[in-house]
Amino acid sequence: MQGVLRRVRVLLLPAAVALVAATAGPVAGASEAAPRPALEGRAVLPVETYAPGPPAGSFFAPNGPVVINGITFPLPSQPVEGFSAVVAGRHPGEFLAMPDNGFGSKASSRDFLIRAYYVQPDFKTAQGGTGAVAVGDFVQFRDPNGLIGFPIVREGTPDRLLTGGDVDPESLQRGVAGDYWMGEEFGPWILHFGADGVLLHAPFALPDGIMSPNNPHLDGQPPTQPNSRGIEAMGLSPDGMHLYAALEGATNADPDRSRRRVFEFSTADERFTGREWAYGTEAPAYLVADMWALDQNRFVVIERDGGLGTTALFRRLYVVDLRDVGADGVLGKRLAVDLHAIPDPDLVSLPAVHPGDIGLGDPFSVVCESIEAVHVLDGERVLLACDNNFPNKGRNPDLADDDELIVVRVPGLKAATDGRTS
Repeated sequence: MQGVLRRVRVLLLPAAVALVAATAGPVAGASEAAPRPALEGRAVLPVETYAPGPPAGSFFAPNGPVVINGITFPLPSQPVEGFSAVVAGRHPGEFLAMPDNGFGSKASSRDFLIRAYYVQPDFKTAQGGTGAVAVGDFVQFRDPNGLIGFPIVREGTPDRLLTGGDVDPESLQRGVAGDYWMGEEFGPWILHFGADGVLLHAPFALPDGIMSPNNPHLDGQPPTQPNSRGIEAMGLSPDGMHLYAALEGATNADPDRSRRRVFEFSTADERFTGREWAYGTEAPAYLVADMWALDQNRFVVIERDGGLGTTALFRRLYVVDLRDVGADGVLGKRLAVDLHAIPDPDLVSLPAVHPGDIGLGDPFSVVCESIEAVHVLDGERVLLACDNNFPNKGRNPDLADDDELIVVRVPGLKAATDGRTS
């Protein structure tokens, strides 16, 4: 792992302006400190935000109502949060945000419908804003043509809506034709849906027979991938021609527990190309949570620990370049921002939504367990969101997490090429 650590370095910007972490001090010899990342906006979606649909969460209450972290189960309808992926919406200021499989496991999420919701945050910034999130309509993912290749929870229904007992969506990209490509963990697979949410093909399995314990096609074979360590991150090249799917954790057989395989997939040919890279985490237990393309070769990547609340200590945004591979075969990493300590000089994260909330103020800290969604807004701003595995805690020690969407300004993020051209 020492080889990987040595490859982490600060990204140099034009005119010798350095992109520095939140805790960095002034540049030696400079008349003033270089621009630092900063929290620009924050919006909070209350945890008990529900959309139309059947009741959910019955797994937690087989013998009658039960309260978990302040939430009464079963739920009245479908919960909206938390978000594992965010893509652009239909107009400026709107986003399409996708929850994962619901309640954290295949067994507990059979009554959670797989959707992506159109949301419009009114970010609280230094210039104003309410910090509220409006929730609109949604894309309902479904398999009416029976292409998925195994019995689903709603097998006998005409619409065959997909549930968290069928698939575990963790990443989402919109194709050039308005279609959707989903990175999934139960296979793990890549799934292709039309703009209306209808499954277009059988799942695309990863190379080398990679299968999780939840794969319905194991047929007695041992799984090759740990549970919940499938395709967590998936970026799309700006031309829409290639997806880059990254495993959240190491394969069972890999002796390097810090290696995360990254696979290239051709959207035109609808197959994996055979090209592959390795991303190295800073510790074997750390996870690759999401990625987004800056250009044809460079991506931002979320790497995080498994902590929550006061134990959420490592969550960082790195830049990788597919052309920058070390002698150890691992992609070089350049720190963009430490999400555990984001400068908040304008105190846009205050006041607290609930008494007892932690990690607010300057610096602001992302303390949800699963910071799993990144979306590059422009040359120096990124949108991030949490997947809270409803009803996990984090921001508050006594309450289930609200869903937070934040905008972080990272000066020069997209303009910086480290001496390369895109």
